[in-house]
Amino acid sequence: MSAALVIVPAVWDDVQRFVEAHHRHHGKPVGMKFCLAAAVADEIVGVASVGRPVARAYDDGWTLEVNRTCVVDAPNANSMLYGACWRAARALGWRRLITYTQAGESGSSLRAAGWRVVAERPVRPGWDVPSRPRKLRGTEDVARTLWDVSVAEPQAGVSPGRASRVAQVGHALLTKALA
Repeated sequence: MSAALVIVPAVWDDVQRFVEAHHRHHGKPVGMKFCLAAAVADEIVGVASVGRPVARAYDDGWTLEVNRTCVVDAPNANSMLYGACWRAARALGWRRLITYTQAGESGSSLRAAGWRVVAERPVRPGWDVPSRPRKLRGTEDVARTLWDVSVAEPQAGVSPGRASRVAQVGHALLTKALA
């Protein structure tokens, strides 16, 4: 009998190392709100990192982005991670979770976890512009698909700006209590 695939807590440094060692086209993520891992027995077989949306237009106080998933030899682990990311984000008060797939990736893990296609993004030559120079990362000239999963309506009576201020106050109180 084989060991079961389970979601486990993850440490940020371990997630970065796992992605750096195993992801086929992206480097390690640079920031996160939370991260998770999938394990079989005592072995990590996949990780997911959730952070602020990369695109400023989606950084509305209610939305997070799955910035990276990476799975090695574990069928269904990616779907399990996407589902767990949404359950965790929703439990923490977030109302929407987004992610992208590159052209050529089927998105079957996202569909299996209940996500939907929102938009098809055309090929882009990169993000390097004279006002903000950027290095090429090898992901230029690739069409992408935007996916999301969300609750129907934001929390009644709380605007995204208010939610951000509430989070800031909560963080300040926690920091003070731990000092």
